[in-house]
Amino acid sequence: MRKMLKRFFTIGLCLFFALSCFSGCAGRNGTTQSKIENKVQKTVENMTLEEKVGQMMIPSFRIWQDLREETKDGEEPEKTNITELNDEIRACLEKNHFGGTLLFAQNFKDAEQTYKLVADLQSSNQKSSDIPLFVAVDQEGGYVSRIGFGTVGIGNMAIAATGDIASATEMAQIHGNECKALGINMDFAPVIDVNNNPGNPVIGVRSFSDDPNMVSQYGKSFMDGLAGTGTIATLKHFPGHGDTGTDSHTGFPLIDKSYEELKAFELIPYQEAINHGAEMIMTAHIQYPQIENQTYVSTSTNEEVYLPATMSKTILTDILKGDMGFDGVIVTDALDMGAITDNFEFEDVIMLSINAGADMIILPIVTNTDIFAQTDGVVDMTVQMVKDGKISEERINDAVTRILTLKEKYGILDQNDFTVTEEKLKQCKDVFETTQNRDKTWELAKKSLTLVKNENNAYPLQNAENENTLILFADSCASRVGYGELVKNMLSIEGITVMANTRDNKEECLEEAQKADNVILISRAYNEACLDPETDDGFSTETFDEIISARHKEGKTVIVISCQLPYDAARFPDADAMILTYSSSSLREVPNEFGEGSGYSPNLAAAIEACFKGDELTGKLPVNLPKLDKQYKLTNEILYAR
Repeated sequence: MRKMLKRFFTIGLCLFFALSCFSGCAGRNGTTQSKIENKVQKTVENMTLEEKVGQMMIPSFRIWQDLREETKDGEEPEKTNITELNDEIRACLEKNHFGGTLLFAQNFKDAEQTYKLVADLQSSNQKSSDIPLFVAVDQEGGYVSRIGFGTVGIGNMAIAATGDIASATEMAQIHGNECKALGINMDFAPVIDVNNNPGNPVIGVRSFSDDPNMVSQYGKSFMDGLAGTGTIATLKHFPGHGDTGTDSHTGFPLIDKSYEELKAFELIPYQEAINHGAEMIMTAHIQYPQIENQTYVSTSTNEEVYLPATMSKTILTDILKGDMGFDGVIVTDALDMGAITDNFEFEDVIMLSINAGADMIILPIVTNTDIFAQTDGVVDMTVQMVKDGKISEERINDAVTRILTLKEKYGILDQNDFTVTEEKLKQCKDVFETTQNRDKTWELAKKSLTLVKNENNAYPLQNAENENTLILFADSCASRVGYGELVKNMLSIEGITVMANTRDNKEECLEEAQKADNVILISRAYNEACLDPETDDGFSTETFDEIISARHKEGKTVIVISCQLPYDAARFPDADAMILTYSSSSLREVPNEFGEGSGYSPNLAAAIEACFKGDELTGKLPVNLPKLDKQYKLTNEILYAR
């Protein structure tokens, strides 16, 4: 009976995108705001405390490893990717009334399997809840793309390099349409952090630019593209992860800046996005001691650490919701990142984050039955904290009201049919079998390619079809060698040799480079250490230096292609031509000559092809490229200006 009453209050909450009104960030239907508020309020009033707390939790069922099994000879129990639900996960969903779930690469095998998985997640949840799930994915495009069989995209920095703000909308529409086809209604994108620290180990090409105004414009355009497909955009990582020297996945970053300093730089894109209609923002696990000075004794070091933004009421409630006027949903970054697990007790993380103003919590990713048990018990644990007075029910009600308001805006509350039919499966598969998205992404990749240097007519290659060309990959991008083979197949040129430099084949690489008529060197800097020949990440740079020097002695030229962070442009000042692509992803399975058969980022392939075809490269630098000092460290002196 209670379930029927709840359906009465929620049914007909919106006409899904009928006469959609896109003021700033789209996604709103014609229902008036007052009607939305009234219906959501009635729904909240009829929910139990357990149901309300459940709405605030986002689990991720990624890998199943049953640690309860006995194994022989100390072997680990088998690990399997969760591409379909087992009965324990279904029961967990039915019990906990979760507000959402997050998918990772391990959950994706193909379009049909994913569609069925998402439908099963929703159906299992529906057995006890009238409120469908947010189904989220980190589909930023480029370097961070989870849907392996889909359109990988070119990444944010490459989008900005096109010089066309509309490119962000176009790329986001592709991601949004593919998400929607699979039943995914939320994308944890775009990143609107300003990459003002070129040594940043975690943001880099995930950022549009080191200029906050440029980030603002492209970020808003990306938001619009997602919303236009009915996919909720999630801005990250508030209040800004671009000026860190530590990755919060493995360490605990600290930014020693005042609130005024953040307002003058990092907060500009967030304020612009909020003014534009932002509906969901993700927090950063970063310490800001000048803003939040409350401390906690680290569980691993016993030293005092500052509460990160994720647990700071000053940052989330006073600044984001108060000063900046954000009335949407705040979601934490994942709670299994090193910044959190190395320093805080799990129960305290939940309590502090909710009290700080976080509306939804991304729970530690399930990779074994121990973490699964923690996930299955988190609602009960949190409910008890509410009953004990550690968390106010008023804070819970505020969070759930925000969550349901967002679900109502996107028509999610009205969805109740998650049956899988052949017609639905065909419609889903058709989205991924068309070449339209792949062709558009290739076009955008070509538009982003940036030629920062070209001397001695090195670019494009001359008479390449009648000559021998070596394409040599640094060890740091050995997993990208397939891009060379792909372009070789696409061009059908016999005289192309594709190699990767290793610790053992330096002399062979030098020999091949001297024999070749043309040489293209592929460099991949994913951190500052990749620029230093003395490191494991950067030893190939020495090989490249020697190749460039030896060829110059014989009057021959060298093209260098950067396939991730553009800052390696400063590492090879003697290269005759330098091309920036801003992105690439691993390519262990080489697609056919038409680029079909594997999801891949087209940036690098487009750059290699351009060397042979002589395309005009029109990309514009979206960041300042600094010079290096003699120790191969980035300096404050600019080599190539934005």
